[in-house]
Amino acid sequence: MAILLEVKADVVRLHPDDNVVVAAGRIAKGTKVVGEGTLARDTIPMGHKIATQPISAGETVRKYGQVIGAATADIAPGQHVHVHNLAMSNLRASADKWTGSWKRREEPRSFMGYRRSDGRAGVRNYIGVLTSVNCSATVARHIAEAAEKSGLLEGLDNVDGIVPITHASGCGMAGSGEGFEILRRTLWGTAANPNFGAILLVGLGCEVLQIDRLRDEHGMSDGRAFHTFTIQDVGGTRRAVAQGLDHLRAMLPALKQMRRAPIPASEIVLGLQCGGSDAWSGVTSNPALGNASDRLVALGATVILSETPEIYGAEHLLIARSRSSEISAKLRERLAWWENYTARHGVEMDNNPSPGNKAGGLSTILEKSLGAVAKGGTSPLNDVIEYASALQSRGLVFMDSPGFDPCSATGQVASGATMIAFTTGRGSAYGCKPSPSIKLSSNTTVYDRMRDDIDVDCGTIATGKATVEQKGAEILDCLLDVASGKKSKSEELGYGGLEFVPWQIGAVM
Repeated sequence: MAILLEVKADVVRLHPDDNVVVAAGRIAKGTKVVGEGTLARDTIPMGHKIATQPISAGETVRKYGQVIGAATADIAPGQHVHVHNLAMSNLRASADKWTGSWKRREEPRSFMGYRRSDGRAGVRNYIGVLTSVNCSATVARHIAEAAEKSGLLEGLDNVDGIVPITHASGCGMAGSGEGFEILRRTLWGTAANPNFGAILLVGLGCEVLQIDRLRDEHGMSDGRAFHTFTIQDVGGTRRAVAQGLDHLRAMLPALKQMRRAPIPASEIVLGLQCGGSDAWSGVTSNPALGNASDRLVALGATVILSETPEIYGAEHLLIARSRSSEISAKLRERLAWWENYTARHGVEMDNNPSPGNKAGGLSTILEKSLGAVAKGGTSPLNDVIEYASALQSRGLVFMDSPGFDPCSATGQVASGATMIAFTTGRGSAYGCKPSPSIKLSSNTTVYDRMRDDIDVDCGTIATGKATVEQKGAEILDCLLDVASGKKSKSEELGYGGLEFVPWQIGAVM
């Protein structure tokens, strides 16, 4: 989707074919809309849409050169266009098909990371204390807290800390089927993330998700950097905490040997997220992140686009970019699954956007999805994978997930994402361990209000002070700095320990 940004005095036009523009600030009723030859018939909040030509009831409304909905009433030039006069439409604009070639050149880049024994590269060196079931969550936290208090990591500047990974499931569920498989993939994929230098997996002992079964299915055994035990086997909580500390001490020699070394940027795996979106997200931060994504793909890296409900209505753009009919078929299959899933629960895909999205100027899921897809840049779609599944391809990959950001990012980390880039328009408080998250604001107002949380302000694109290309380059620089050890804003604030949220599907019994 090509966004042809034209910044005017008080509005932004995104495409010559659009019949709406976006208010760059609050436009009072009766104000002349510069460059559009009309007067504002309503007061238009910042980020909201204003009609630039007559739109009849039933006619499509276009933004980004794409259909974002259909008018539910006649709309005159200068009127506010939002949920009161705009609804979902089944029509879609055309999309340029991938022609078999995609060209973008980038000079080789590198970062200082950790090369693991399997050849993959990490950007952090954490010890993970994972849990097979919620019943072992408290013990995992006690182990991590006791290790920190005891000074176990003193002098180990190359170890970033101990992360207890707890969750709300692991039992009261069937021992097979979709829900079980998703949790199994998520836990094992997280344990295998190259940002972990060592893993301690703690179970209760009687849960459905048995540790022995996990080890057997993945061909793993306890070794220098992977240890397991259950609370019942070692004799209860106090002994489990003491045992956990003994296991961590036994893994320290392997951790001490790990040092940062130069690694090509092609080894980065970046998860793309957007949350607390507003109308500027699809204009500034998402296209800027898309530009950075293209730069990474050109360097040989991997970017993971997700949140299936938030590409609904813009899927034709990804289908057109699929490298093969098999890949586009996989995307269609996941969308069909979601239509069936939401229907079973009595909701519709257009129940999204959220109240905050609407307050920020987004009216339909079509509008939100068109902006969300922009995070994926313009490179061809190389694969579609299920939630938390292992990556099989480099370049742009789509991972199926819910639109709930922590849940979606959890799946991306389990699939191998070593970093997360998170755009926000309303302001998001989020971080991720073991994979550091950088946050990008869509507007300068939220950046100024939440400077401690946001790493890069993309709002300057809307005022013409920066271009998408310039911000894309800035985002890539930021990513490489953080990959080399610089703390992101969310890391400085201590985020990431409570944001592990596996997608829970199926009956809880």
